[in-house]
Amino acid sequence: MTDARTLDSIRVDAPAPAHVPRDRVVDLSWARGLIPNDLEEPYAPCRWLLNPDVPRLLYDVVPGSTTPNGAWVVSHYEDIRRVYEDNEYFSTKGVAEFQRMIGETFRTIPLAIDPPEHARYRKFLNQFLTPVAVAKMDTHIRQVVTGMIDEFADKGQVDIAYDFGRIYPVRIFMNLMKFPSDMFDQFLAWEWDILHADAPEKTAKALREVIDWLRGFMADKQANPDDGLTSSIVHGEIDGLPLTDDEKMGMVWLLWLGGLDTVASTISQMFRRMALQPELQVQVRESPELNHSVVEEFLRTQPLVYSTRTLLKDLHWHGVLLKEGDQIMCLTSAGNFDPAQFKNAHQFDPARPANRHFTLIGGVHICLGAHLARRELRVLLEEWFKRIPEFRLKPGTNTTMNPGLLSIRNLPIQWDVR
Repeated sequence: MTDARTLDSIRVDAPAPAHVPRDRVVDLSWARGLIPNDLEEPYAPCRWLLNPDVPRLLYDVVPGSTTPNGAWVVSHYEDIRRVYEDNEYFSTKGVAEFQRMIGETFRTIPLAIDPPEHARYRKFLNQFLTPVAVAKMDTHIRQVVTGMIDEFADKGQVDIAYDFGRIYPVRIFMNLMKFPSDMFDQFLAWEWDILHADAPEKTAKALREVIDWLRGFMADKQANPDDGLTSSIVHGEIDGLPLTDDEKMGMVWLLWLGGLDTVASTISQMFRRMALQPELQVQVRESPELNHSVVEEFLRTQPLVYSTRTLLKDLHWHGVLLKEGDQIMCLTSAGNFDPAQFKNAHQFDPARPANRHFTLIGGVHICLGAHLARRELRVLLEEWFKRIPEFRLKPGTNTTMNPGLLSIRNLPIQWDVR
């Protein structure tokens, strides 16, 4: 892909902290998933940032993310790895703490907590989401997948984004937490308003309603325990001491916030790409033994989340001064394609070895649900290709998307019924 961008074309005359060189102040909204495109590889524009003549640190000042006052952006694999792993300089304090907007003081646990305190919470939650624990969910996951596919297999068509991808992983998540199934649509509506509402009052309203609902649900689990993860948290202990109300709320809040859309977005983008590139679909179908590496390659080439950190102390890095309190954004949509880390980075390689991408973040804050997400995607591919022949986009389908979370609302596909 040829890209006509230059540094001059992305520089902007906008307010930035005094220590930020003016020639590093840029608009990277096109690289952060805020501008839709219709490319077969929606994240391809970000490869421009890996050109040797582009500074490794730029300062993005355009609002529209969790860093409205601007943030340094790192785009190379090794730089992203340092941000995720160097806990002496880079902090997650404040990450995903939307609740502050309505005056709530509980922390988002363990995401917004730094080591060494982070470890005690992570250890407590990890026990419920280890590979062994997730393997025990396989039968249920497979029942959900096969039941849903069998409902439309003979119809020859489905909206894979809205009628399948949006629903399948959330059913698994809600069963894990033992949330009532009739809250499904309300949950998704709340999440949309928290992440994408066009007015602060809508976001605040959604935050208040979901937090109040979660508190009420947790109170019910306190009185009526069950085998769900919410109940395990409500009745949980760390080092022999019961969790505080704020600790319980912080954990349930993080799980609710992270459990609704990541796999859904991955599924929609995965099927979009296979429909646009039938040869890729054939590769995946004919090599079921590669399902593990295929899933990792889909994850690598579909980096949904741009995680941020806060600088804990001044740092001279790549020729510029970063100051304590500066925000750092890790642009995974570039780092996952860094040729210094991945051979033929922009080719989809279903057998790619040692695929250590950052789609599920990295360091101590690697995604809590990573094992569950991977299993959901592997089971889906296994069962889908047993039941559905080669598929294609329904004529007239709009394949435009925003590269990131909640990126595709509708994606109707069809196939010839046997």
